[in-house]
Amino acid sequence: MTRLRFLLTCAAALILFVSPAAAQQPANVTGTWAFSVTTANGTGTPTVVLKQDGEKLTGTYESPRLGVRELEGTVKGNDIRFALKGAGDGAPTLTFIGVVVDKDHMNGELDMGGMGSATFTGQRKP
Repeated sequence: MTRLRFLLTCAAALILFVSPAAAQQPANVTGTWAFSVTTANGTGTPTVVLKQDGEKLTGTYESPRLGVRELEGTVKGNDIRFALKGAGDGAPTLTFIGVVVDKDHMNGELDMGGMGSATFTGQRKP
C-alpha cells in the first residue's frame, strides 16, 4: 500500500510540474503564411511573413489594398495576436486575434479598429 501511494504521488508530481511548462511553450509560427481575410465587402489574400522570438512576434503584412505594413504581436501557447503598425494616413489599427490550430494552420478574428470586423485563416507556405 505504501509503495502504491508513493508511485501515485510521484505520478501526480510529474503531471503538476511537467505539464505547465510544456503548455507554456508558444507555437512556432515563424515563416511565410498565405492568409484569407473575409469581410462584409469580400475576401482578400494577403501574404504574412512572421518572425518569432520566444513569445514576441514581428513581421510584415502585404496586400494589394494596404501595401506592405509592419506588424508586432505575441504568441502565447497556441494564442496569437498581432497588429499592423499605422500607415501614418489615419488608417485604423488592424488587430488579428486567433489560434494556431496546428503547425501549418491558424484562424481567428480581425478587429478593424472600430470600422468593423472580419475573420481570417492562415496556411503556412512551403
